[in-house]
This record gives sequence, structure tokens and C-alpha cells, in this order.
Amino acid sequence: MSTLASLALFLGVLSLGGWALSGYMTRIYEGRRVWLSPVVAPLERALMRLAGPRASAPQGWRAYALSAVIFNAAGALLLFALLRLQGHLPFNPAGLPGLSAPLAFNTAISFVTNTNWQAYSGEAQLSLLSQMLGLTVQNFASAATGMAVGIAVIRGFAGTAGRTDLGNFWQDLLRGILYVLLPMSVVLALLLVAEGVPQVLAGAVHATTLSGADQWIARGPVASQVAIKQLGTNGGGFFGVNGAHPFENPTVASDMVQTLAILLIPVAFCFVFGRMAGDRRQGRAIFAAMGLLFVAGLAVILWAELQPNALIGAGAGLEGKEERFGPVLSALWAAATTAASNGSVNAMHDSFQPLSGLIMLINMQLGEVIFGGVGSGLYGMLLYVVLAVFLAGLMVGRTPEYLGRKIEGREVTLAMLAFLSMPLGILGGAALSVMVPQAAASAQATGPHGLSETLYAYSSAVANNGSAFGGWNAGTPWQETALGLLMLLGRYAILVPVLAIAGSLAAKPRAAVTAGSFPTHGPLFVVLLILTVLILGALTFFPVLALGPLAEQAALAAGQAY
Repeated sequence: MSTLASLALFLGVLSLGGWALSGYMTRIYEGRRVWLSPVVAPLERALMRLAGPRASAPQGWRAYALSAVIFNAAGALLLFALLRLQGHLPFNPAGLPGLSAPLAFNTAISFVTNTNWQAYSGEAQLSLLSQMLGLTVQNFASAATGMAVGIAVIRGFAGTAGRTDLGNFWQDLLRGILYVLLPMSVVLALLLVAEGVPQVLAGAVHATTLSGADQWIARGPVASQVAIKQLGTNGGGFFGVNGAHPFENPTVASDMVQTLAILLIPVAFCFVFGRMAGDRRQGRAIFAAMGLLFVAGLAVILWAELQPNALIGAGAGLEGKEERFGPVLSALWAAATTAASNGSVNAMHDSFQPLSGLIMLINMQLGEVIFGGVGSGLYGMLLYVVLAVFLAGLMVGRTPEYLGRKIEGREVTLAMLAFLSMPLGILGGAALSVMVPQAAASAQATGPHGLSETLYAYSSAVANNGSAFGGWNAGTPWQETALGLLMLLGRYAILVPVLAIAGSLAAKPRAAVTAGSFPTHGPLFVVLLILTVLILGALTFFPVLALGPLAEQAALAAGQAY
């Protein structure tokens, strides 16, 4: 099968899978019966009873946001303590000590914000207990938080007129874990085990190499963590080299299944939006905008990685990549992981062509709204929808409306505050990093590529992505602390304002659609939405991108490398 046919099949399976999953998810979050209800519903009711009668009460946007923040703060504190104390805790066959305070802070914030940035090497620094009770639990919790907020925002934008609450965070959180993430992770973990991914509680195994040297090969409950890291758009791997490690990703089949898993729930959220809005065309329009942006970015990466390097010649496309995947599957994973706020890697992005790095940076700097994280991708794109509808209203001289609700000054102000958090964190953090000597030393390269390395790291942190150019050193107290703070900014400076917008819209009456209403489900709106995303991103980040990957591409064409 040709490359184009294979990619078309992948996109077709992804689209159909997301559409099918959306029906199941809609029924879950609307409280209707699904095929898992006889098993899961009693557990859900029991847990909600333990939480008390007030825990299931309807919540306005403030209560919903506060619940999410308190839950995540508690998770961060518990994970920080576990990482610091792991040397004194069980399930630590290698006798690994606790992490330093800055590294534990960075890791705790990373996993709670669904970033899963790794300033550590999992097999060398984390015990089995830290991997299972710490990281894997937060993989479920942070993903379910994003999904819950995504559903709450959908209710605000598209819910029934007169309903001012956004649902209940605790119930939405439980439903996301029990009905979606947990059963899907079990199925995916079993598939990965069948492909050769380890799932054991034993420590490292001794082996003798062909040259007679001794080698200790780390292992553990890998399949279970890989499953939720992909389905929950988490990205933090059991091993330091993530999906490039043969124990995490041994075969082409495991690679393709994991790439599908990265995008599946974010794609489903587009269709959930249409279903819950009572107009499936609305969901299809958002899916079309995301899909076109994704395919365009993938095409550029794929083209760049299949070209011979101007300095090295043919065959350079394999540098930094696993031979079992090659340039095509590496390009597909790179596009998916940076578009979907996942951050896992099956190749070293530092070795990709400058144009490929440009697309990966753009995917993150746009707010990871090209499918994005589970839940967070959709509510991030809805911020752009608010701005696109506002611009359309200015052009035609009508009060902007979306789904029958007026978009007014409060909603646009909140959307711009959320949008500006991205350049504030990325450009401000990267500028400070290149000026402070102990921070600037993290970059492995000089010139434009060194700038791209630093820019990528800060884009990844603020966008809650978690991937990095392979040569950039994140393991310093400065970077561990700075990146941890910026992950908080990237998560909650968008989460809270978008919930406020949803709460504001939920309180507004729905106006009847008239001949003068701007349709938000057709090709014209899709084009407007794409242009809004690209123009805002280009105006904000083009100057620094011109100094980084674009300058490096021009230098490469002239025969100069960094």
C-alpha cells in the first residue's frame, strides 16, 4: 500500500472511530444508560454517596472551576510527597532515592496539568510505586479533568436555555474515568501486551550482550502506563526515550495503534459537541477545521522528512529515528503528538528538518487546538470560535451570535485574556531563558537551532504538551522550576476563563435563527475559523519563528549547519 493510501486509511479509521465513540460519550455525560452501566453505575453511585449529598449538586462556573483547581492541587501535593519520599517506600526494587525538590515539583505539576513533561529518565529515577501510584493515577485524573471541563463548556455554549449550571465536576470526573478512560485503557494495554510490551512488577533483568558485557534491562508495568498516556493525551513514558523504546513501542502495529489512541478522544469531542448542541453540523464544522489544519501540517512534515538533507544527502531522513518506523510513521507521530497535546515521541524531534520543527512549534503555539488534549482541545478551539464569530459580526455589522447566544464584550475579553496567556508564557519565558546564563546553557546547539530548542521547550510547557527537542537539558533547578510554573499558567489561564465564558453564555437566552444569522456550520465558517487560528498565531509568533526554524532552513539551503 502506498504512503498516501496508508495515511488516508489511518485518517478514515480515526474519523469513523471518533464519530462512533462520540455517541457513547454523549450518552455517558448526559446520564443515560450505556452497555457498561450494569457494572459501572453501582460503583459510580457508591462513590458519589461517599462524597456526600452536596458533592453531586449542580455547579455554576465558579464552583466548577474551584472544584477542578482544588482537586488538581491536592493531586499535585500528594504526587510531590510521593516522589520526594520514594526512597523510603515499597515497590522500589532498584533502591532509587527520592527526587530533588525542584524535580519533584516539576514532575508533579507536569502530570497534574496533563503536560507530562519529563525532566527525568523513568527507568533510572522512578520506582515502580512512583510510576503506578503516582504518575499513572495522575494520567487518569488530569485527563478526566480536561474531559470534565470540556463537557461543562459544551453545556454552557450549547445547553438548554435557562440552565445556568454547568453540571457537576465530581460526577463528570468519575464518569470520564469509569466509563471512558479505564475500560479503553484496559483494552489498549492488552493489545500492547500482545505486541510485546511488558506488564510485570519485577525489577530489571540481567543480560549478557554479544560482546560479553553485562547489561541490566529495566522493565515494569509498562503497558498499563503507555495505554493511558496515549488515550489521555498525557505523553509521559515509562522510559526516558518514550515511544522510541522497544519496550514501549515494539512493532509497527503497536505504533499505529498508539498514534490512533493519541487522537481518538480529541476527535470524538468534536462530534460530542455537535450531538449535545442538537445540531451535528456544528461538530462537523469544528472537526473539519481541525482536520484540515492537521492534514496540512502533516503534509509539510512528511515532505520535509522525505527530502535528502542538503548537507548529508540521501538517507538523512533516518537520523534520530527508529528504523522500524522510518520517516513516514515518525512524521505521523510527530504531527499527532504536537497537535493533540500528547507529547510522547517515537523519534527525536531535535533531528527533524527545520520545516518539520516549524510545524511542530506552530501546532503547540496555536494553543494545541488542532484536536488538542482530551477536552482541552475542544474548549481551546471554542475560544477561537468566539473570536471568529466576533470578527464576522464586525464585518457584517450585526451583533455576533453563536448557537443563538450573543457574543458580547465580556466573552471577547475573557477569550483574549486566555489567548494572551500563550505568548506571555512562551515568549516571555523563552526570552528570559536565553538571557540568563544558567538557563541559556540548557540549549545544546547554537544559532537558530539553539533558539528553536529553547522555544520548543517553553512552547511545550505552556501548551501542556510535554515533548522536547532531544538535546535540550531540562534537568536544572532553573528550568525545572520555571517550566513547572509555566505549565500552571498554560493550564489554568485558559481553563478558568473558558469556564467563565461558558457560564456567561449559559445564562443568556437563545435567540431564534433568522435569515440574517451568520451560519456557523458551513464551509464559509470553517474557512473563517481556520484563518482566525492562523492569523492570530502568525501575528504573535512569526517574528521568533523567523529567527529560529525559518532561519535555520535558509542556512541549511545555503550549506550551513548549527
